Amino acid sequence: MAKLRHIAIATKDPIKTAEFYKKAFDFREIARTPMGNPLADGVFLSDGTINLAILNFKTDQLGKGMDFTGVHHFGVLVEDADKAMEKLEALGGECFMRPSPEERMGYFEIKFRGPDGTVFDIAEHPWGGSAPLDSETARLKEPQPAK
Repeated sequence: MAKLRHIAIATKDPIKTAEFYKKAFDFREIARTPMGNPLADGVFLSDGTINLAILNFKTDQLGKGMDFTGVHHFGVLVEDADKAMEKLEALGGECFMRPSPEERMGYFEIKFRGPDGTVFDIAEHPWGGSAPLDSETARLKEPQPAK
C-alpha cells in the first residue's frame, strides 16, 4: 500500500511559519532549500513519519496566484513510480511534472493533478524525515548511507 508521507504548505514567511510548528508540536527541522532553488525557498520539518514542507513558492503551480497560502499539495510514497504513473494516468490523473532520466538517478518527485485539480506528488524514496514503506521491496530501493 502506498503511504502519505509529505505535506507542503505555501507561505510568504517559511522561517517564521516553521518556527511556529517546531515550537507548537516539537517537530524537528530536517533541512532548508538550497540557495537558488528555482521552485521555492523553505524549511522542511518532520514528526518522524511525515515530512512537512513550509515553502514560499516561486511559481504558481496551482493556478491560484502567487499570493496563495495554505495547504499546497501532498505526497505519496509508492513502491514503483512507473506502475503508479500508469495507474494514475489510466484513472485520468494529469501528470504535469516528471523528471528526466538523469533526474531519476537521484531523488525525484512526479507531480500530478487529481480529478478536482488537487496537486499531489508520488515518489519512490521517502522525503527527508519521513518513514519508509513497510515492505522488503521498498527497503531495497531506499538510499543507503555513504560508507
